[in-house]
Amino acid sequence: MSAAVTDPWARTDSGSVRTLEGINPLAKLAAPLPAMILLVFVRDLATPLAFIAVAYVVVLLGARLTARVALLLFVALPAAALVIGASMSLWTDPARVGGAVLTHVGSWTLTSGALAVGSATGLRLAAIVALTLIAGLTTTGPDLVRASVQQLRVPYRVGYTALAAFRFVPRFGHELDVIRQAHRVRGSHGGRGPFAAIARWWGYLVPLLAGAIRHAERVALSMDARAFGAHPDRTERHLVPWRRRDTVFVVVFWLVSGAILIALFPWTV
Repeated sequence: MSAAVTDPWARTDSGSVRTLEGINPLAKLAAPLPAMILLVFVRDLATPLAFIAVAYVVVLLGARLTARVALLLFVALPAAALVIGASMSLWTDPARVGGAVLTHVGSWTLTSGALAVGSATGLRLAAIVALTLIAGLTTTGPDLVRASVQQLRVPYRVGYTALAAFRFVPRFGHELDVIRQAHRVRGSHGGRGPFAAIARWWGYLVPLLAGAIRHAERVALSMDARAFGAHPDRTERHLVPWRRRDTVFVVVFWLVSGAILIALFPWTV
């Protein structure tokens, strides 16, 4: 009896759909995009912090807070910002930024100006990443492809080829798990150590590639059977419409972003 294989990209019509999951993927990309572009050119600390706060509020209110998401938001992203900020502080030439001397080790000097520049860089990158999480944590690849085909008029030959590629990824993971289990059943674990690991992965590679080729052939035959590419347009099974709430989300986010930039105006000399 074979176990049922679930499709991780399939839609689930459950009642626990959060706010952001009901927003069009293109709206979730368009809303933070101007802020992400302008953040490249800011140099202060307050503006990135404000956008990080906005992104966190939107994600926490509109996305599912799983353990992995919490780890990303509250551990990985702050740690990355801290490491980048510290690294940039060490690499910044204190002669160019000035400031009070904070510490001095040999010929190396850390000034308050260098620390401010490094911290601003780390926060700026963290803010950009946090804004991308608005769409990244609540959007699936297939929905983004469907929205691009339906709203941006991306040719469906390109879009649904990308959709088929998205569906290859979980299938590869499942087939790799099956191959590993088959190797364990046969006792061909290969021992321990790095060379044994390389040998094991080499043993996984050939059947995985063979399965990928077979699956690609089946997908190609399925597309041919459905006359894929024979007509200029295709009917859609899953619609991803642009609703009024998508427009409201984009406009409100733009207004909030504009208010932050006007209030802080990070380009003041």
